[in-house]
Amino acid sequence: MRAASNAKIFHVRTRPRSLAFFPAILLFTLLPAHLVLASKTKADEQAGAILFRDTGCAHCHGVGGIGGKKAPSLVGIRADKNWPPPKITSQILNGGQKMPPFGDSLTDPQIAQLVAYVRAKKRPIPPPLPAQNPPGQ
Repeated sequence: MRAASNAKIFHVRTRPRSLAFFPAILLFTLLPAHLVLASKTKADEQAGAILFRDTGCAHCHGVGGIGGKKAPSLVGIRADKNWPPPKITSQILNGGQKMPPFGDSLTDPQIAQLVAYVRAKKRPIPPPLPAQNPPGQ
């Protein structure tokens, strides 16, 4: 009888832990593989820096992701275990809280480049925008 009760207690203790992985497994199965794995090359990080600037990310998250009035800082996101690449990808695709979704306006490779940029050890600085001629010239 005692062995049976120990087995039952052991089963109860491990079950919630196994359920904790369910959201991660679900996320991995719903996202395309190249987004989950995310691009990690220097070229992808540089392309992500340009996208971050040109698609409006910097408008809310600040230049270089330092944070702003509308959105939080992304500076420490690489070290934040609560924000692995699949979760960042999902946030960009689907939005959440105050962030709008960008799944309809960005391609999968662009999203992977943004993830590479925000997770880069040393975030690259995008090249300056081309000079624009003033109106009338």
